[in-house]
Amino acid sequence: MLRRHFLNNFSLGTSSLMIPNLAKEFISPNKSSYKFNLKYAPHFGMFKNSAGDNLIDQLNYVADQGFTAFEDNNLKKRTIDNQSKMSKTMQKRGIEMGVFVAHTIHWKEPNLASGDNNKREQFLKEIKESVEVAKRINAKWMTVVPGYKDLRLDLSYQTVNVVDSLKYACEILEPHGLIMVLEPLNFLNHPGLFLTESPQAYEICKSVDSPSCKILFDIYHQQIQEGNLLPNIEKCWNEIAYFQIGDNPGRKEPNTGEINYKNIFKYIYNKGFEGILGMEHGNSKKGRDGEIAVIEAYKKVDNF
Repeated sequence: MLRRHFLNNFSLGTSSLMIPNLAKEFISPNKSSYKFNLKYAPHFGMFKNSAGDNLIDQLNYVADQGFTAFEDNNLKKRTIDNQSKMSKTMQKRGIEMGVFVAHTIHWKEPNLASGDNNKREQFLKEIKESVEVAKRINAKWMTVVPGYKDLRLDLSYQTVNVVDSLKYACEILEPHGLIMVLEPLNFLNHPGLFLTESPQAYEICKSVDSPSCKILFDIYHQQIQEGNLLPNIEKCWNEIAYFQIGDNPGRKEPNTGEINYKNIFKYIYNKGFEGILGMEHGNSKKGRDGEIAVIEAYKKVDNF
């Protein structure tokens, strides 16, 4: 089927999953004047013991602590009204929106790698829906995971199928200046996925050859999958648009595992990176003390 036929058959959609009512602006009793060197992006729930369950209160809390970015994998599941309220708060507080998940991720069955036209059409429909979500909340990046391998096809054929689907998606995204970031995931947490390593993501982005298709380099995943972090970041640098963070083992905040995040962040900063680094990890300790520990950990590794 010709690419233009795909692009003519989609209607825009939105999600209606409800979240709690949003309250008035939250004023933190422990407002910080700390200024981070890089745009670290917390997520909902990371500071709920300090800020409460209300999402707007949580946004105000992270701004009070000096964070200038935020990410929300579940953004597409929020109501339109709540997306709009989030956007208003983030603009007011100077918080830049990071990634949200752009489409349904197939964890156990082949999707884009299969070359199936119906699966490709559904993927592109969801990408088009994500354009409207991104515009509503002033987002620039959205996460794309090609899904499970097709064990009946040679890897080269699978790669061609994925590249073709991503090219169609870029035709949707490019007019809006939006970027899908491809996330390689490690074999231990997500066995059987098509996209696992940064060189593979680099090859795909070069093949797609679009400003709307770049790499999400998740440092936690790549420490497990391939290691050699700084050399691989250097080799992929021109195709990296976004980073995510998590120490290993445990996928908690920096300084709880083996990764030298201070050196990595200093390297990224010295390269002139102006994008966002998503804090896609849990807290190593429970309660408010654990949340304060997360903030202090970022201050320590950001001190260069």
